[in-house]
Amino acid sequence: MEQHDATSARRCQAAGTIAPPTYPAFIRPPVNSLFASLGIESWKPVITALVLPPVPLLLLVLVGARLLLPRRGLGWLVILISVVLLWLSACTGAVRFVSQLLPSPPALSFDRVRELRAEATAKKPLAIVILGAGSEPFAPEYGVSSLQSGSLERLRYGLWLAGQTGAPVAFSGGTGLAQEGSTTEAKVAAKIAAEEFGRPIRWVESESRDTRENAAMTMAMLKPAGINHIVLVTNGYHMPRALRAFNEAAGPGIQVEPAPMGLAKNLETPTLQWLPSAGGFRDMRQLLRELAGSAAGA
Repeated sequence: MEQHDATSARRCQAAGTIAPPTYPAFIRPPVNSLFASLGIESWKPVITALVLPPVPLLLLVLVGARLLLPRRGLGWLVILISVVLLWLSACTGAVRFVSQLLPSPPALSFDRVRELRAEATAKKPLAIVILGAGSEPFAPEYGVSSLQSGSLERLRYGLWLAGQTGAPVAFSGGTGLAQEGSTTEAKVAAKIAAEEFGRPIRWVESESRDTRENAAMTMAMLKPAGINHIVLVTNGYHMPRALRAFNEAAGPGIQVEPAPMGLAKNLETPTLQWLPSAGGFRDMRQLLRELAGSAAGA
């Protein structure tokens, strides 16, 4: 880690930019420390994919099939349970039920946005922090790197808040463990913000790989600037874990205010809510990933 930091510092010095902050070891959560101690940090995306649906449920089907010969009734019961869970894992109705385990703060009201504008106008140390959600190494239609849809939605909302309040913006997102070798997400976001939205991003944090590193590295940039009030932008399902990480990294004296987005509900008939869909499967995986991350302290 120290060698990586020294290399990054020399590279930034040569480019005439500020070196990215070092990720404090004491902030690294237990699960990250375990992966680091075993030298398998790059396996995190693979392990995550293996513990989320459909893999465990498919394995459970195989277990049920194996039980058919020695214990026919139990085998069929295990298979039935597996198939039902597979079905529910792709239903938006089940997603709504599971989402109650991850309650999100409400969206910022228009009154609160006006109050934030007053703070920014009064030159109070306020910043809007947008967390990335993934990038596309190469988008053929643009001929350059781009942001994934979730990340672009976060950027759009964060820049809208900046336009409404006049507060400066920070974007946090490096190259995830599943996308090593691609352009850092924050640099892609900064380019899109300036060229397509006409709004520059003041702080570009491009070294982080997960939510904990988002928090630690972003706070290392904002604290020297005297920022003591952060408006945190991310999806509602991700906000509880992100808020915890930023509060821990910020410490006393710094307010972290949630500004969740992506809270709109799908207007589906009751029948469609309990029929499998690609959207339901995607949303369920996101929720289960957040629950697993929260339980592991990631």
